[in-house]
Amino acid sequence: MIVIAHLSDTHIDTREEDDGRSIARTRAVMTYLNRLPYDLDAIIATGDIADHATPAEYEAARKLLATRHPLLTCPGNHDERPAFREHFLGEPASRAPINSAHITDRFTLALCDTSVPGEDHGRLADETLTWLSALLADTPAAHPVLIGFHHPPVPLNTPYVDDIRQHDEHRLAALTSRHPNITAFLAGHAHTPAATTFADRPLLVAPGVVSTLRLPWEPQSHPTHHVHHDLPPAVAFHILDATNRLTTHYRPVM
Repeated sequence: MIVIAHLSDTHIDTREEDDGRSIARTRAVMTYLNRLPYDLDAIIATGDIADHATPAEYEAARKLLATRHPLLTCPGNHDERPAFREHFLGEPASRAPINSAHITDRFTLALCDTSVPGEDHGRLADETLTWLSALLADTPAAHPVLIGFHHPPVPLNTPYVDDIRQHDEHRLAALTSRHPNITAFLAGHAHTPAATTFADRPLLVAPGVVSTLRLPWEPQSHPTHHVHHDLPPAVAFHILDATNRLTTHYRPVM
């Protein structure tokens, strides 16, 4: 079977005000994953790696996310592409979208940049759609493909997140309709584990590492009190079996 660990929204913050909280929670998740007796097929981190996109945050994130497992990442709305490339990926600074793929003889995993510089909502740039279309065209029809990004392309019935979700999603839906081997979409951004559909495929949202979103029907003492800081960080495990049937498990990390 294929096992992919999925984490999101670490929001690494090196300021004194954070008191090391985001670093400790990310370290706990990565320690858990690195101590697994099973070699994962991949780990993905779907955005908001840093909280303020500073060099110090990305340098800390690079050390925290070090792992023996294959690792793929993409930016979120808190990230900035030039600093992400230079201080996290160790590449020359650039404002171009940061897209990556992990291609094996059993599956293809594509992570797409939905960040929009200077904005909180998401959108796939034309350059990213062209890259993804070419990748899909080169993928054998029987080869399962999972596509990840930061911003979910549908409402999750969480007003705070839905206002800044992925826009112009019809373009991705049109591309999806031409490729039946797209198995699922994987997202972050919402800081809550969720499962829904997009373009007739599963859309699986990772929990937040740094915090968990309060759902609209959960009690909160103030309208801006929209996150739990006391719940443990969590990860998702996406499993593809021999028949390419997808199962997802959500696991808190104590």
